[in-house]
Amino acid sequence: MDTLLFVIMFILGLIGSFFSGLLGIGGAIINYPLLLYIPSLMGLEPFSAHEVSSISMFQVFFASLAGVIAYIRRTRNGDKSEALIHKGLVAYMGSSILVGSLIGGFISGHLNGEVINLIYGILAIIAIVLMLIPGKGTEGSARQLTFNTYVAAGSALAVGIVSGIVGAGGAFILIPIMLTVLKIPTRTTIASSLAIVFISAIGGVVGKIMGGDIPLEPIIYTVIGSLLGASLGSKVSSMINVRLLRYGLMVLIAITAVKVWSSIL
Repeated sequence: MDTLLFVIMFILGLIGSFFSGLLGIGGAIINYPLLLYIPSLMGLEPFSAHEVSSISMFQVFFASLAGVIAYIRRTRNGDKSEALIHKGLVAYMGSSILVGSLIGGFISGHLNGEVINLIYGILAIIAIVLMLIPGKGTEGSARQLTFNTYVAAGSALAVGIVSGIVGAGGAFILIPIMLTVLKIPTRTTIASSLAIVFISAIGGVVGKIMGGDIPLEPIIYTVIGSLLGASLGSKVSSMINVRLLRYGLMVLIAITAVKVWSSIL
């Protein structure tokens, strides 16, 4: 085992998932730039954009799996504070995002690395804008929920494709769409998006495997760190005000986006 590789990938997985759990956003928007630039700065062989998207996708899969398991445990223990997952919403958006992430994960292996970086740069800008928009979700019963099925399926398909390319679950785009466009109640959005992102991660992982270029050893080390980081982040988030950290993260993402765009242009 390469000790330096293990330490760096473990720490990157820990940091990325910690902020993901702390701020409640998709981990890939943080992990992608960390994986792209930090290893080479620390003396390791730099990862290609294809390898970075693969590592990030596997990390999202295991992080979302851990989230689903935690949700199931809470509901089994009688915690009904979160709305039940809306099966119809998950069926429409989950099936669409699964198809999209399969397509995105597969075609990413055939794209130029600069194209993948370009897509990340665009998503980074979108993420910053969405993080600046306050949540506009409503309160309501999941049982009486109605939504436009065509918009739900179409938006999920689009999110799945771009997320599959860069190795994301798509939560940071999906949740604002559900809240502001589909007008889904807040707690139903949170519960249902967890299942939808997990389905997206399944498609993304399968697509990456089909597309090839899977760096197995770095993936294992990063996933180990991410499972620990997500748990720590979610615990810390309940104890502190994370508004300043959220703005700090936006600055970090903006700087990364500038660096990515400058390397492309």
